[in-house]
Amino acid sequence: MNTSEQTLQQIERAIRKIADKFPVKEEASVMTDIHIRVTQETGEMVAYNDEDAEITRCVIEQWINNADDNFYDQIASVLRKCLMKHKDTIEQMSILKPFSFVLENDDKESMAELYLVDDEMVIIDPDLMEGLDEDLDAFLEKLLKD
Repeated sequence: MNTSEQTLQQIERAIRKIADKFPVKEEASVMTDIHIRVTQETGEMVAYNDEDAEITRCVIEQWINNADDNFYDQIASVLRKCLMKHKDTIEQMSILKPFSFVLENDDKESMAELYLVDDEMVIIDPDLMEGLDEDLDAFLEKLLKD
């Protein structure tokens, strides 16, 4: 799926609205994760806190009636890129750390962890980690032979 500029703008606007609900100027006192729930049939993207209170919502026209089997994998990648673009804003949100952004389907099932905010940890995009086990095994085997 090629992501349109309009889709990216809508996602980024939603991310800014989420950040606005947890302003930097306030002391971090809220303990929550951000759950981004996407409905494949309607294209609706809604952000919730841990108590299922709605933070913001929008409809991504490009996602309406998308029947791709790997829909959630595709949008997870797009959402991660948008979250990374707003990394500085997200990491300053007044939420107690660690907290994360989680992609869910309309049945509230977790589909992917999108972004983890923690002072000591960083989650790397899974696409970058692909094949790492094999590379490490080959390196170790070569090292032990020497």
